[in-house]
Amino acid sequence: MARQLLATKSIAELHQQESSGNQLRRALTATQLTLLGIGGIIGTGLFVLTGTAAANHAGPALPLAFIVAGIGCAFAALCYAEFAAMIPVSGSAYSYSYATLGEGIAWFIGWNLVLEYLFAVATVSAGWSGYAVSLLNDFNIHIPGALSSAPFGTGADELHIVRTGAIINVPAMAIVATIATICYIGIKQSAAFNAVIVAIKVTVVVLFILFGMSYIDTANWHPFIPPNTGQTGRFGWSGIMGASGVIFFAYIGFDAISTAAQETKNPQRDMPIGILASLVICTVLYVIFSTVLTGMVSYKELDVSAPVAIALDKYSGLSWLRKPLKVGALAGMTSVMLVMTIAQARIFFAMARDGLLPPFFGRVHPRFRTPSTGTVITGASAAIIGGLFPVKILGEVVSIGTLAAFVTVCLGVLVLRRTRPELPRPFRAPWPWFTCIAGALVCGYMMYSLGTATWWRLLVWTAVGVIVYVFYGYQHSCLRSAANGAAPSARPA
Repeated sequence: MARQLLATKSIAELHQQESSGNQLRRALTATQLTLLGIGGIIGTGLFVLTGTAAANHAGPALPLAFIVAGIGCAFAALCYAEFAAMIPVSGSAYSYSYATLGEGIAWFIGWNLVLEYLFAVATVSAGWSGYAVSLLNDFNIHIPGALSSAPFGTGADELHIVRTGAIINVPAMAIVATIATICYIGIKQSAAFNAVIVAIKVTVVVLFILFGMSYIDTANWHPFIPPNTGQTGRFGWSGIMGASGVIFFAYIGFDAISTAAQETKNPQRDMPIGILASLVICTVLYVIFSTVLTGMVSYKELDVSAPVAIALDKYSGLSWLRKPLKVGALAGMTSVMLVMTIAQARIFFAMARDGLLPPFFGRVHPRFRTPSTGTVITGASAAIIGGLFPVKILGEVVSIGTLAAFVTVCLGVLVLRRTRPELPRPFRAPWPWFTCIAGALVCGYMMYSLGTATWWRLLVWTAVGVIVYVFYGYQHSCLRSAANGAAPSARPA
């Protein structure tokens, strides 16, 4: 087993798998990839988590936290772009790790990508529900709290799960089911739907920035970096780093683009463009947006589920923007769920293709050419999780799983530069020793900044993954079967 954990799959074999068997439909361009990236990035992180990060961690220095998180993501994005252009197959960081660091690390990353994408859909659905209920209230349509809130939350120690008294979050479950249906029908239809809702949410973000600037009170920016309270992560520079770990959730999405490499018309050219362009656009919007928000309202008032709505309520001159903002927030979160559902189904597809998950996870619909079973499983699982748990628990778990994947991708590029320098690289990350190591260090430090409870949940998730690998993945690995001279024991049907 130790030898198998270090076994790697050749780049040639990955390309062969991509060109044979269950071919997905190539329909995406660089523009559509960029829009998918923006669709995956701007959502709950901007409309919900900004308030928590400012009130509990960074204060008015929230833009600095966005910059720190953006820098870490920029390093990782360069590494993702190199891999995505060199290995244009479904599977993202999972497939890259399989080619560089071995099956054991690939399984760990694939399992954490399930944690990232599956729980991201659930997380965003919980935030979507809050804005949807608020918008319906504006039209005198009221949904009882027992049917629009999570029945479970965290106790005072943030480690134990407690009952809240609610029954289930019905709107969260309903939107996940709707999104899964769209993703099931086809990647082209999904991309077209995403383009429309991206246009809506970016328009609302720009309107908030333009009209909110005239209501900035510079007194809200003093002190810009509040003094540390004596607790790690509570203001001061440690608070900025803690906030960067929390709002890092706002950046996940650009990496989801790489899962669609097998459905891109020209992945060697278009993948790097989509990944880097979406990250740059969203980082600029995030920094300006958070600067305006903390200037309009004291950071002490922002620890609410809809911080942007608080800013609009404070000024009567902006009351007209309240309903469009909620529509934009809903659009933003809808596109995030769409992109994450697409990504998760393709992670299942890649892992089933390699025999590490049962073959039904990789089934492709004969008409729609989408990973149909993986999409259904993603939708059903995310709907249940989103209906039961609140944003806070889910968001931090997603962040730590994503950061683990980013660290691995950064190191994987460096390993492959040393071990396979002859491989063609349509896109090359600049200054690899600096870029890769800096990306791994920044993302690793953001992982460190997350709470102890989040680390415990990661360990539990990893333990479950180890059990699944030992009792299924190792036994059915196609790479292991090939090494033993046997026919692969599991292929997508």
